[in-house]
Amino acid sequence: MIKTACGLDCPDACGIECDIDSFPKIKADKAHPISNGALCSLLNREIFKEPRITTPRVNGKEVSLEEALDATAKALKEKSKVLWRGSGNFGVMQEVTNLLFEKIKGTTTKGSLCDGSGDAGILAGRGVNRILPPEQIAKADVIVIWGKNITVTASHLMPYIEGKKIVVIDPIKTAIAKRADIFLQIAPRSDFYLAIMLARFAIMGDHEDKEYLEEFAPEYEEFYDFTRGFRIKSILEYIGVDLHIMGELLEFILNKKVVFLIGNGVQKYSTGNFVLHAIDSLVATLGYFGKEGCGVAFLGNSKLGFNNPFEVKGKKVEKATTNFGDFDTVLIQGGNPTESMPNSSRVIEELKKSKNIIYFGLYENRTSSMADIVIPAKNFFEKDDVRLSYAHHIVSPMRKIIESDFGISEYEFTSYLFQKLGLDELKSEREYIEFWLNQCTKKGEYYISPAYQKIPYKNGFGEGESDEFEFIDDFEDYFETNKRLTKARKKSKKEIISDEYWLVTPKVNNSLNTQFKRDNKITIHENLGFNNGEKIIAYSKWGEHEFIVKNSSSMRKDTVLIYANAEGVNYLTPSIISDEGNNACYQEVKLKLKKL
Repeated sequence: MIKTACGLDCPDACGIECDIDSFPKIKADKAHPISNGALCSLLNREIFKEPRITTPRVNGKEVSLEEALDATAKALKEKSKVLWRGSGNFGVMQEVTNLLFEKIKGTTTKGSLCDGSGDAGILAGRGVNRILPPEQIAKADVIVIWGKNITVTASHLMPYIEGKKIVVIDPIKTAIAKRADIFLQIAPRSDFYLAIMLARFAIMGDHEDKEYLEEFAPEYEEFYDFTRGFRIKSILEYIGVDLHIMGELLEFILNKKVVFLIGNGVQKYSTGNFVLHAIDSLVATLGYFGKEGCGVAFLGNSKLGFNNPFEVKGKKVEKATTNFGDFDTVLIQGGNPTESMPNSSRVIEELKKSKNIIYFGLYENRTSSMADIVIPAKNFFEKDDVRLSYAHHIVSPMRKIIESDFGISEYEFTSYLFQKLGLDELKSEREYIEFWLNQCTKKGEYYISPAYQKIPYKNGFGEGESDEFEFIDDFEDYFETNKRLTKARKKSKKEIISDEYWLVTPKVNNSLNTQFKRDNKITIHENLGFNNGEKIIAYSKWGEHEFIVKNSSSMRKDTVLIYANAEGVNYLTPSIISDEGNNACYQEVKLKLKKL
């Protein structure tokens, strides 16, 4: 029996046990501190059913792996080249290709498709983004689940919240919302205002933790003045809540051990940094940092405390809005930008301008179909690696389970190109893996990140834990007044045009990003005048696509839901960057709907 870990883009980073003789049958590592003896459906089923790329191609012709790699080396000799890496595998060895691009003076990317905006907001207040250990979640009395579809995106946290009082704040009535003691179905893009109003009412009612604030966040009075700049009546109307529910919610979370589980949904906007900073400011006001059973869990910095041998400087471009046409050669590793980046139409047109597109990945998709060179990769059962997590501190060796008859690992890919291009030799793969593991603390058969703290922020904020919390004191939002973003297309006499609707793009449980099962459904309120199963067109300033209607009485009437993995959803999303954090803004858009 060999133990390894899941490399999929998920915070759980589960432990896996594999018997070579019965592979691909796998099971959860019951001793793993996070897996809780279970694996998700993606690991149990989907990953082994998805057809793999098995044969390299150059200009549409099947070739040997060596021929494809030689063609890659030639393409990388072009004057301008960019490496665009997706999240197909979260092992640390995926970043070894950075060393190649540093040597050939290529361009890499900065920013995120996922969580950069929220991370920036956390850094503005706390100074450093520390992971809240799951054992602190288990010690809480109340769990506030805010913009997080926990049964899908962090299912292994479910045992930690069993028996707790639960508050859910979300525009969508998720599965966990149906179990909540309090559910606030707020308007999309109103999370900032809710946090600010809750903080204001807490201070108005003398519910702030003054003793804590005097020691760790003494500028709370200035923060209160900031909250008073927002008009209560109009803000509550915008959020979609009343004074009674605000009072009920505050009463529910006061003088208890409270953990806030924050999802990506709250920060998929240009103002996402302000949202996390506002939520953190609310939590600091209540004195819920640095105490047992309290805190905020967003996506933490998995590499915090590590020396990263693959961190490089050099030229960088925004990941979410890369202009591929600016480069002669584009290397796409473990990603599918034509479908996962915002504004698919723009991405496709940009890629068409490039002389050489190299696709290095596991599965066929819209991006691989455009590639001049296709190189099959190995999956995480076929190579050695190390798995970090952005939601806990367990560091897991990813051990090779089987040999593969096709494909190449990221290390093998990089090593071959180093030799072909006459570059200095890489260190051995084992040296890099041991370098990561040796920075950890060994605990039994598992490793613990050097950033682990039992109770984060217990002694203060910042890298040295001697700083004070910095409250939010500024907010700018141009979305509603920016006519470029809100301008709608003109009506045609033959079109039935609806009002505008906020787009919400959560993840779904049978898919991951653009991998595995996908559909093209759009979920809307049943009273909007569209029939269940009807084909309609959703469109925005950025583009349009056809979807199939799924009616639901649990939806808000001003909101439509299209899962992040849905075919065509990113034809609708904007190619803009968040105010801070270099993040994609998938939900910074309102849609119109029309019947076919």
